[in-house]
This record gives sequence, C-alpha cells and structure tokens, in this order.
Amino acid sequence: MISKIGQVMVYVRDQDAAVAFWKEKMGFVVLQDVENDGMRWIEIAPREDAETSIVLHDKNLLEQMDTGLSLETPSLLFYANNFEQLRNELAEKGVTVGDIVEMPTGWTFNFADAEDNYFAVREMD
Repeated sequence: MISKIGQVMVYVRDQDAAVAFWKEKMGFVVLQDVENDGMRWIEIAPREDAETSIVLHDKNLLEQMDTGLSLETPSLLFYANNFEQLRNELAEKGVTVGDIVEMPTGWTFNFADAEDNYFAVREMD
C-alpha cells in the first residue's frame, strides 16, 4: 500500500522564476535540479532533511504530453511498495487507474478519486 506522501507536484510556466521565488522569498533549498530526456524537474524543500518535498514541473511540456493530470492545481505524488499490487487492488475496487508508465523518475501510475481529481503513485525503491 501507500507508504507516504513523497512529493507535491507544482506545475509552473517558468521553472527558474519559481525556484527564485521559493529560494529567495521562502528560504527553501534546492534538493535536485535534473534534466532527463527533455524533461526538467526541480525538487525543493524547506530544508535538506524534509520528509516531503515540492517538485516544480514544466507545465508547458506536460500539456504537450497530455498526461491526464489537472495542471491547474498542485497534485500529490504518493510512494508505494508493492506497486503493481496496489494498482491492481485499486482497479478491483472500481477506482479509475491509469496505465503503469515509465517516467524519467521511475515507474508511475495515476488514479482518480470520486470527483475525478487525479493523483500519482510512484514505485518506492
């Protein structure tokens, strides 16, 4: 099952401006700034040892990818052990689940709640 909320994903038009805001105005630190296969994500947190972080994603790129996620509000990324089992159990319970896909950050799938809010689950290492 889900073991923890790992990240809050925030979709921004200008990642560099967003990083500047969080660092300069809010005092956050950059944990990672990664580019892989044309996709850049920047992980920030209030401190280096924070349990949960914010990942700033490029909204423009994700719109082109047509992921099915609502890019208007932040979304939650859950980490899970028994990743495929969790997806299958959710599907058996009638939850709308997406396909398992490989992203630059690892294997993931989406699921929707009763109001069609989508959330992501990533396989825990």
